[in-house]
Amino acid sequence: MTKIDINGASLAYDDLGSGSAVVLLHAGIADRRMWRGQVATLAERHRVIALDLRGYGDSELPPAPFAHHADVVGLLDALGIDRAALVGCSFGGAVAIDTALTHPARVSALALFGTAVSGNEWSEETEQLWEELVGEVDPEDFAASAAGEVRFWVVGPAREPGDVDPELIAFAEEMDQRALAAEVALSAVEVEELDPPAIGQLGELRLPVLATAGAADIRDIARLADRIAAEVPGAVRLPDVPDAAHLLPLERPEAVNAALRDFLP
Repeated sequence: MTKIDINGASLAYDDLGSGSAVVLLHAGIADRRMWRGQVATLAERHRVIALDLRGYGDSELPPAPFAHHADVVGLLDALGIDRAALVGCSFGGAVAIDTALTHPARVSALALFGTAVSGNEWSEETEQLWEELVGEVDPEDFAASAAGEVRFWVVGPAREPGDVDPELIAFAEEMDQRALAAEVALSAVEVEELDPPAIGQLGELRLPVLATAGAADIRDIARLADRIAAEVPGAVRLPDVPDAAHLLPLERPEAVNAALRDFLP
């Protein structure tokens, strides 16, 4: 792990390999460790940078306004990287899209796994699923909240916890407890959002884009991948990956690595 000062914050990242740059951006329920199945493989051909977004993992959160996409560009500046491919999962995918929209010259490609998109609103179906699978949880009880979020996102609505590797569930809950603490801290800081949000600007993207989802994830996530494929010129929509939910790169690293090997420049 290395730390570097970006826009007034000390951000943590791993930096391996050489070649064209690839930046890995983690889900909002995780941190850079969720890419443990990708880093070594990608580093055989690329310079791979796995970043903890501000406030998450080992990165700091000073009490000052900031934008996650500005931090990504600040990291590229600090490391002397002109352009990088951005690989994002969930919230990390939303940050990647925002970065490509605000700084198109700095992003060579987007690979999006179970991505969120800034400005997207969840369907009533998803809201009802949350009530059924998670329900009311004390937000101050990080262990209970993480267990609920992992049941919803990592297990998914079509599977039972016993269907999923218990080590994956335990690791996801440990990461998510830290992420929940980060979200509490982030709620006290002004986080600058893209305005207008990306959901209405997908057609403005002019770069190679790959999108896919886990087949066991909530349907809204697959619908977002469908929308990206429909609205981004030339975007590639891979089939949903069987027996995988929201942390697709962590749960099915072989499928994700194969997709990235074929896609990344």
